[in-house]
Amino acid sequence: MPAAYRALLLDLSGTLHVGSRPIPRGVESLAKLRAAGVPFRICSNTSKDGARALAQKLQEMGYEIREHEMFTSLQACKAELTARNLKRPLLLLSDSALDDFREFSQNAGHDGKHDAVVLGLAPSRFDYAHLDHAFRVLIEADGQAPLLATHRARYIRTEDGGLSLGPGGFVSALETASGLQAHVIGKPSRSFFELALSSLASDGISREEWGQVAVVGDDVEADLGEGAVDLGLTRILVRTGKYREGDESRATGSIVLRESFSAVVDEMLGAGET
Repeated sequence: MPAAYRALLLDLSGTLHVGSRPIPRGVESLAKLRAAGVPFRICSNTSKDGARALAQKLQEMGYEIREHEMFTSLQACKAELTARNLKRPLLLLSDSALDDFREFSQNAGHDGKHDAVVLGLAPSRFDYAHLDHAFRVLIEADGQAPLLATHRARYIRTEDGGLSLGPGGFVSALETASGLQAHVIGKPSRSFFELALSSLASDGISREEWGQVAVVGDDVEADLGEGAVDLGLTRILVRTGKYREGDESRATGSIVLRESFSAVVDEMLGAGET
């Protein structure tokens, strides 16, 4: 793996932490990356925690991440709603995530209709009543109300060490029932990666240099698929978080496999084996 990457795009859950625990040497490694002058951006599909809760969570773990370094699928979803002039979305989001969407009306308009459905990781809302409500919004709008998904990961690694359902299956259920295709806002969409990459201009990294940027994650599809492939980014899969033996075999094209984010930093800065 080349040591001269101009910057790193880093996944959060499963790569820098699992649950409320940072990965071994993760805090130290991120600090080393900053001290070495290597720019990084957090590219996270985390949709269970709103901005304030997420910032507090990372601070409590010991991570120093500045506001301009953080890109989440919730932020991108808000931007998408605004760009489409959608003001009355049905939000299937956690209570923490809903805090980020206070400017959007939670009530249907005068016609009793929502103008979009937004789905993130919201276990308490993945029951029949909520999903049926979302289905009715979609089917009764005759294709005029889009289905927006923060991401469609099939499963996540939880703090107890086990795997749990992600939002992907619920997104697929609404697609199948409504006949609509969801618009995935977060990773691995090309537009989400481009948003983070464009911000690197402030660090002197031009669009022509994006090929010298690597993306690091624990999910070969949700973190390292589609957009990362299209943009020609080096994709580094780490054996932490939700990684399962053999995941690398499902990758499209070449992929780099490393033990952890800390191992990646060690190698980049010359402290580990090559």
